[in-house]
Amino acid sequence: MPAAVKITLPKLAANTKPFANALKLAMAAQVTGAKLVETAGEAVTFVVSNDLSLTDANAALKYIFDATKFDATTSVVIEKEELLVSPLVIKRKLDQAFANVESIISQHGDAFAKASDKVTLVDIIYFATVFETFSAAKEPSKYPLLEAWFNLVSKNPKLMAGIEFIKEQSNKGAKPKKQTGHVEKKVTKEIPAPVYNVSKQNVTANIEAKALDQSVKVLPKDGERNVLITSALPYVNNVPHLGNIVGSTLSADVYARYCRARGYNTAFFCGTDEYGTATETKALEEGVSCKELCDKYNAIHTNVYKWFDLSFDLFGRTTTEKQTQIAQEIFMKNLENGNIIKETMTQLYCEQCSRFLADRYVEGVCPHCKYDDARGDQCDACGKLLNATDLIKPRCKLDGNAPITRDSNHLFLDLAKLQPEIEKAFKKSSVEGKWSANGIQITQSWLKEGLRQRCITRDLKWGTPVPLEGYEDKVFYVWFDAPIGYPSITANYTDEWEKWWKNPENVKLYQFMGKDNVPFHSVIFPGSEIGTGDNWTIVNHISTCEYLNYEGGKFSKSRNVGVFGNNAEATGIPPSVWRYYLMSVRPETSDSMFTWNEFITKNNSELLNNLGNFVNRAIRFIFAKYDGVIPKADFSGKLETDLIKDVNVLLKQYVETMESVKLRSGLGIAMAISARGNLYLQEANLSNALFDETRPKCDAVVATAVNLIYILSAVLSPYMPASAESMCRQLNAPLRTIPDEFSIDILAGHVLGGAEYLFTRIDEKMEDVWKAKYGTGSS
Repeated sequence: MPAAVKITLPKLAANTKPFANALKLAMAAQVTGAKLVETAGEAVTFVVSNDLSLTDANAALKYIFDATKFDATTSVVIEKEELLVSPLVIKRKLDQAFANVESIISQHGDAFAKASDKVTLVDIIYFATVFETFSAAKEPSKYPLLEAWFNLVSKNPKLMAGIEFIKEQSNKGAKPKKQTGHVEKKVTKEIPAPVYNVSKQNVTANIEAKALDQSVKVLPKDGERNVLITSALPYVNNVPHLGNIVGSTLSADVYARYCRARGYNTAFFCGTDEYGTATETKALEEGVSCKELCDKYNAIHTNVYKWFDLSFDLFGRTTTEKQTQIAQEIFMKNLENGNIIKETMTQLYCEQCSRFLADRYVEGVCPHCKYDDARGDQCDACGKLLNATDLIKPRCKLDGNAPITRDSNHLFLDLAKLQPEIEKAFKKSSVEGKWSANGIQITQSWLKEGLRQRCITRDLKWGTPVPLEGYEDKVFYVWFDAPIGYPSITANYTDEWEKWWKNPENVKLYQFMGKDNVPFHSVIFPGSEIGTGDNWTIVNHISTCEYLNYEGGKFSKSRNVGVFGNNAEATGIPPSVWRYYLMSVRPETSDSMFTWNEFITKNNSELLNNLGNFVNRAIRFIFAKYDGVIPKADFSGKLETDLIKDVNVLLKQYVETMESVKLRSGLGIAMAISARGNLYLQEANLSNALFDETRPKCDAVVATAVNLIYILSAVLSPYMPASAESMCRQLNAPLRTIPDEFSIDILAGHVLGGAEYLFTRIDEKMEDVWKAKYGTGSS
């Protein structure tokens, strides 16, 4: 540290934010050798030189530790202290604050010291914040990670010397003097509501992102990157809950929007899965026909996804003529190629119902894990696929009676014969497409066990008819039939659907789903395609999710527990906030938990205080001091070049992460860019004084900030499209493509569109209201 550096310390009482900030500076000074100056005052000021002072303690510590090179992990951890720990300590919500630190250490343990003589700026920031309160905690053992780290750091003699120094200063009892210096003038100038005005734009050409245009049919283009995206077809017999949404449709939409914002030629298809036993069962329950039930729930799903701002090129359904045509064609080609086996199958027959019982009409004890409510096709407890006859103590779901066994003729897809080609396709796609780990593991376990022939017909009436003599009273099993919905929905979108689905050289297929759907997309559907002998587009990337749970338990429509698609709209919270929260807790590698407390905290802290504050502060300042006109600026200053360098590192990480379909991490990096913007405004001290006294520097700050906001609008657009549009409307600039590097694209003379708040605070009391309304998972 330069000898000229000075740190101004206040003389204030303990258990206040200024006191905690003083601890940070004092401990940092002891560790680094910076000079401490005893000066009374209400503010904590870190004086770097005659030209630069910092009133933010965390920013000051970066200088003290010579840590101005931006690091994403460190920034995120420090930001979490600012948003999730310090405010709660000040409000004396200590249990919540300590729990948050426990969680942060668990998630980002590498950022914290493993030895008492290896403390970093992260350790000092957290230690100073919780020192007074955690030292007096009655049950520190409730937070084992925090306790272990706290005890470790407490052994550092330099930190303890810093604490003793501050205590000595506080005990002198000097009354704090009133802060002197420049006082911000209140902005009274009226700022307009944001609108687009092309005549006032001065923006770099050819950076506008392509918006979804439903009037134009998207087809693959030679020489371009063609991306075909599907999400698991939601079953039509219920309203989707938040776990269903984040596990497939929302994740697929985020990736589709990312691809479009990168300029890729992208098509995104989904629709309701409408055939099968579950539909018949639900229709019986509701006393309607299967078609009436499907019409009802297709409309419900369509409205839910429309509200969540999902950008399907087409959201269709499987009960169409195209579905019948394509499914029967795939079957007949497999039959001609010797991949279909005819066998007699022993099935469960309910004498009371006078019908063969399809898998979902049967419940019983799982032969593997002994779960007593296993379905006839799969056990929800252990996840193993079953045949109904495998169940112990089977019972008819319709009347509870014990069924008998009876023979029925069925058709089987010979997966054992197709295994070599399926395995070859899997090895190629999983490596080139960078599949998620659970998708690879689940598929490998199937292949290692050895594929067996699988029945593809059922004794039902509601389904795609089997086009073979002697099987007129049967339909295709839904898990043979349902994935064919992807090409059939595409065929309902365009007659040239084969340009997407039979074009593997020019099209990459990305599929999104929950982990329980993996085998049908990685083994059975590719097997059906391969078995035809046609040149089908085989899946390139499978992105899977684990389970999203709710408040310590599971979503349950029957018990009125959890938030379902239509409930989200009823809360009055905008879709962008829901999308942000769900993607921030996306269960990519392990199960995650929805909690109202975290939902509210993320809105108020991460969205409102981080992103919203950065955008609002910069744009309103430009209207207040520059009448909304961007000045000509010099971007060669150290603060600007450091910012650009750091943002370029983050943009590179963002693109690499998104290309690997690590969507949760991508959102974290996008928010780290916003945090870097906030740090930049703090370091630059954007204020009336800066405008009045150092105008050229102020010009550079506002011009840089506006261009960073423009980049932020792009990287956040896949996650929060409405918020990104608001940012662009405020900037009076078109939605832009996601760049590889920081660029100055909003030029001097450009006039901003206006200002509006991106987010609003959610009252913390709403946690209890919503828990009472939507239940708790433990109830």
